[in-house]
Amino acid sequence: MVFKTTGFTAVIAAIAFTTFAGAEGSGANAQVAAQATADITTEAQLTEEVVPVFVEKEVVQELPAAEAVSNNSADAAPQADSLRELVAAMPAGSQLSDELQCLAGAVYFESRGEPLDGQLAVAQVIINRAEDRRFPSSYCSVVYQRAQFSFVKHGRMPRIKTGSRAWQRAHAIARIAHRGLWDSEASDALYFHANYVRPSWSRRKVALATIDTHVFYR
Repeated sequence: MVFKTTGFTAVIAAIAFTTFAGAEGSGANAQVAAQATADITTEAQLTEEVVPVFVEKEVVQELPAAEAVSNNSADAAPQADSLRELVAAMPAGSQLSDELQCLAGAVYFESRGEPLDGQLAVAQVIINRAEDRRFPSSYCSVVYQRAQFSFVKHGRMPRIKTGSRAWQRAHAIARIAHRGLWDSEASDALYFHANYVRPSWSRRKVALATIDTHVFYR
């Protein structure tokens, strides 16, 4: 009887162990399956995010509205029917850069007594030189180039009467010439001299225009 009970107990224990193990194994398998499903889902999500999307149509960046574009009155070209009107329309009292200061200074000292066309022509010659490889590449370097302009003394420009009408005109002419707001009779001239002298180099140049007391050459 004792043997039967012991055998029965062993059988019960074995069944219980098998059931427990089976249940535990089922839980482990379920966990593995769930984890695998989660990994697949995560991989799918990552794949969707990482794969680039190519746009077939042209992408055009939207431009700002016209009202948002800066329209600085100082940069807008004044409308004028003559060079005199244009000079008068240029903003007064605006600050000049160092380069434009050199350009305006050359106009002031070389041609302040000339008509506006003559002043513009002088400015045009300096601009043309700065754009020509045979000369220095900036307005100041052109103006201060040795033995080119007689008003430059010891590498310095004389004092300018900045409150004078002559300076105001030279100031305006420099800005007009720099921005190309008015065509000059001097066009592509690189040289000029007063008409009361005849330098030897002038015989080797092509005369383009004579404006008041100055003759301009290419």
